[in-house]
Amino acid sequence: MSVLATIIQDDISTATIQKGFYALAACTVIGAAVYAGYKAAEPEKKQLPSHRHPESNEQIEKVLEPLRLRDDTLRYIMQLLDREMDAGLSPATHATADVKMFPTYVRNIADGSETGQVLALDLGGTNFRVLLVNLLPQSKVDLTSKIFVIPQSIMLGEGVNLFRHLADCLMDFMNRENLNKPGVRYPLGFTFSFPCKQEGLASARLSTWTKGFTCSGVVNEDVVKMLQTAIDEKNINVECVALVNDTVGTLMACAYKDPNTEIGLILGTGTNACYMEKLDRVGTWDGDYNDPKQVIINMEWGAFGNNGYLNNIRTKYDEEVDLSSVNPGKQIFEKMISGMYMGEIVRLIILDLIHQNLLFIGKCNESDDFKTPLFTRGGFYTKFVSTVEMDEGIGFSNTRRVLEDVGIRNPTYDDCAVVQHICKIVSKRAARLAGAGLAVLINRINKSNVTVGVDGSLYRYHPRFGRNMEKCMQILVRKNTKFKLSISDDGSGKGAGLIAVVAERYLKRTLRSKPVLFNHDDEKSRIQFQKHMSSSESPVSLIF
Repeated sequence: MSVLATIIQDDISTATIQKGFYALAACTVIGAAVYAGYKAAEPEKKQLPSHRHPESNEQIEKVLEPLRLRDDTLRYIMQLLDREMDAGLSPATHATADVKMFPTYVRNIADGSETGQVLALDLGGTNFRVLLVNLLPQSKVDLTSKIFVIPQSIMLGEGVNLFRHLADCLMDFMNRENLNKPGVRYPLGFTFSFPCKQEGLASARLSTWTKGFTCSGVVNEDVVKMLQTAIDEKNINVECVALVNDTVGTLMACAYKDPNTEIGLILGTGTNACYMEKLDRVGTWDGDYNDPKQVIINMEWGAFGNNGYLNNIRTKYDEEVDLSSVNPGKQIFEKMISGMYMGEIVRLIILDLIHQNLLFIGKCNESDDFKTPLFTRGGFYTKFVSTVEMDEGIGFSNTRRVLEDVGIRNPTYDDCAVVQHICKIVSKRAARLAGAGLAVLINRINKSNVTVGVDGSLYRYHPRFGRNMEKCMQILVRKNTKFKLSISDDGSGKGAGLIAVVAERYLKRTLRSKPVLFNHDDEKSRIQFQKHMSSSESPVSLIF
């Protein structure tokens, strides 16, 4: 009996063990199946792109390729600009020309021989400056200036009160500097940074107010005449002898130290250029043809391309910048170059790469990110472009700081490398376009040595802009011409004073050549002659 019980018990144990093995095997199979199903259903992990050398990434380069301009393309653009310049200088096509090529009536440059004192007034916004420009031997200049505020009530009030306020501030400055001397009449250069139609060296009519000014009774009026009337009402011994464009002032300020200066260039918030042109090429000239047979031309080259001539090199980013601007279809060349727009072009490219999953992977998925500066029009400033390009080495400290400022948290090394690459491509295109424009002017002037006076925040503070311009110009300028880029010092201040000196010199030469008797139609010249040839002296000593 006991033997039978033992056998039965052994059979039960064996069956139990077998069932256990079967259960374990079943669990293993089911577990493997579940794991396989989980792996099959799991989203595929994306391979993060590597951008240690973004220029070798084909997808990124495809986005940036339209911003790379070949030398042949620039030469074609030069031909178009030269053609547009001729249209602006021709009386038959001037009215419809985009590049207006305005004669400035400035026909001489200061040559460094002038000594003495001259005044300048610089009005371009809510603040304005009065300057005393002291011309010293050996082309040295000493500036004394004071900044005055224009109250809101005057900015929005009657125009006569604006010019009376300017005269009051001028008198305050002259009293402070002890300039109210009997028998001395100071020449003054007036920088008036508002759209004007210039009709003479000291005559210009306001086209429209900008920058928050709405003074009544000034539009279509001669602003120099209004200023001079206010000055004369207060018996101030000052004569406004020149209205000054800041680009021309830039040329003049540089020419005082370098007589080879023939071009003035502004590269800042906006861009413009001027140059010395031969009178026989200026069909719109309405002055005399006496020596010197030349005049400085204010190009207004920012409008180049308004007629569609630059459409073949414009990108979708340029088109977006233009459409979202306050003046769509206008200032096309300027929008591809200047500081007002460069940062926005970079921002739009960054957003495009984010959309294509090529930049800031996993860092811009939350809705809150779209409220950051990077996703806001104008949120990436042009100064950021300069800051990013100043980075050297692998630290990217500047770039990281900029990206965090625009809302990108903890950018990677690759993110920084791509953003810096974008900035370099955009700024280099702008520099090459500006360089091509200058090459047109240098080739047109056709002298063995030409100096370009340059001013503006973009040129001054961007670490590579000037260098990239020069490299481009070395290819495009005629081989027998030497050129130099020189930073101009205070074109709207010192340059205005120097233009006043040149205007004074030219006026004296002209009036001395006139006969003693004047007819009724020459009353203005008679009055000027009396002023300059009477006992009153000019504080400027000129070599004739």
